[in-house]
Amino acid sequence: MVVIYQNNATLWYQHGRPKPMQRFFIELAYNGTRYHGWQLQPNAPTVQSTLETAIKTLTGKGIETTGAGRTDTGVHARFFAAHFDSDHPLFLETGHFLYKINCLLPDDIVVHQIYPVLPDAHARFSAIARTYEYAISRVKDPFHNEVSWHFSRELNVEAMNLASGLLTEFVDCTSFSKLHTDVKTNNCQIEYARWTEIQNMLIFSIQADRFLRNMVRALVGTLIDVGLQKISPEDFRAIVQGKNRSLAGFSAPARGLSLTAITYPPHIRMPNQG
Repeated sequence: MVVIYQNNATLWYQHGRPKPMQRFFIELAYNGTRYHGWQLQPNAPTVQSTLETAIKTLTGKGIETTGAGRTDTGVHARFFAAHFDSDHPLFLETGHFLYKINCLLPDDIVVHQIYPVLPDAHARFSAIARTYEYAISRVKDPFHNEVSWHFSRELNVEAMNLASGLLTEFVDCTSFSKLHTDVKTNNCQIEYARWTEIQNMLIFSIQADRFLRNMVRALVGTLIDVGLQKISPEDFRAIVQGKNRSLAGFSAPARGLSLTAITYPPHIRMPNQG
């Protein structure tokens, strides 16, 4: 097999004939208010279906995208990635493609970048870290209403940060997982979790190698109980150790949650892609 680099892409030649299918990563962002999450669903608008429809309109060919994960109804992504395979030449004309696709997409979805990657690169399984933020507005603010949760009660943020810091000591996050999900393990390696006060906003930031369904919203709801002094940081530790969802608090509303970053190893990009 011979590999030829052409216009920053790769053509695989085997027995003198080109094998034109190329894997691409597409990076986008979206306000999830109007959507039932990323994942395709019957009879419901999703980000994936909207993106795939726009690409089919643009290229005349249907493609199947594979996302970095699924987001719940109403959850946002300031950064999201998906991959797909195609032989369409438009995907190699990055600037032209971005302009065209963003003209077709609604105002609450934007594509930032598209680039060829190695054939085994995977939007979900190649990711080595993900970062989420949960935004709480301490005052009523119509400009943040769709992307934050208005919660005006007094909170002990110091206690919430003491409890959040305990999360790096554990890997089993069963207490914050949606029940009856089809996963092989509830282990998540949490790198950091902390609350930051910025003017009238309270932001919870958390990074881990993976997340369980509903995990961040369940964490936020339980940490709110710490902030209201219904439970102590040591009670929070016991909840984590209990490995039982019924021990934890409520799930915070979806609108305050945003996926903000996904980290991939740099070698998955094709050579000359930076």
